Amino acid sequence: MNTSTSTTQGSITQGVTDELRRWIIDQAEAGCRPQDVLAAMQKSGWHEDVAMAAMEETLTAHLARRQREKASPAGPAETTPASSAVPAQQPVPVPEPDLKGGASWLEVEGHRLSVVMTMRQPRVIVFGGLLSDAECDGLIEQARPRLARSETVDTRTGDSEVNVARTSDGMFFERGESPLIQRIERRISLLLGWPVLHGEGLQILHYRPGAEYKPHHDYFDPAHSGTPRILQRGGQRVGTLVMYLNTPEAGGATTFPDVGLEVAPVRGNAVFFSYDRAHPDTRTLHGGAPVVAGEKWVATKWLREGEFH
Repeated sequence: MNTSTSTTQGSITQGVTDELRRWIIDQAEAGCRPQDVLAAMQKSGWHEDVAMAAMEETLTAHLARRQREKASPAGPAETTPASSAVPAQQPVPVPEPDLKGGASWLEVEGHRLSVVMTMRQPRVIVFGGLLSDAECDGLIEQARPRLARSETVDTRTGDSEVNVARTSDGMFFERGESPLIQRIERRISLLLGWPVLHGEGLQILHYRPGAEYKPHHDYFDPAHSGTPRILQRGGQRVGTLVMYLNTPEAGGATTFPDVGLEVAPVRGNAVFFSYDRAHPDTRTLHGGAPVVAGEKWVATKWLREGEFH
């Protein structure tokens, strides 16, 4: 590549984030075709010229780095992602429902729900009937007028940003902003033994056919420079509850790649998982598989160590 071309490409890709570059490399190493990666980026809002330049720049640099590593007598300088290199922290308390005696049913203030499945490592519990049909409909209707392209937290800066790995529409409710939200938040608090004030506001996500959320961790990576700023609002995330507001015609499962688990999105059901330290050893890598047919609505509640503000 000549100097003028390199300079032009560098200006085109100026707004491309490190997270997007990592995603491009992940797709390439997973065997995805370049045209499919390009199509996904365009669908997520990236201009074709920017997407193509970002792919070329990222993969060229990645291949050059691999060649240098192979040629080095010392071998690769780094063989694992930055998050995997973070020393394991001491475990902290996490939310946990009272399932003494292997309970199959639980009752929270007159609302009965079932325990569909439990797993210890990672700690995953699937609840049946956590929300009623009326509650599912109510959340969708309250959220629909406020939907916008979903964002993720940029752990380098602490700000939110649109992420190519997350192709959904979403919005956040303020904690306790309506009687319906208050009732659901109280039920979650009593079910999981975690204070309402330690929860972020409910997030509603809407996935259309083909939309997905690539595998990720919900905790904030301690290796990133923006994490201390994020933790000022209530400490680390220690638990996630994903509630399904409808049942897609096909696809849309919540996946846990590290343990080969897929949770089907069934209306009113929910999957809960906790992570007692911000480290991949918790095996809580998870994602939202593409919606194959129909649409998918979910409500997500993230739980923090301390009071979220």
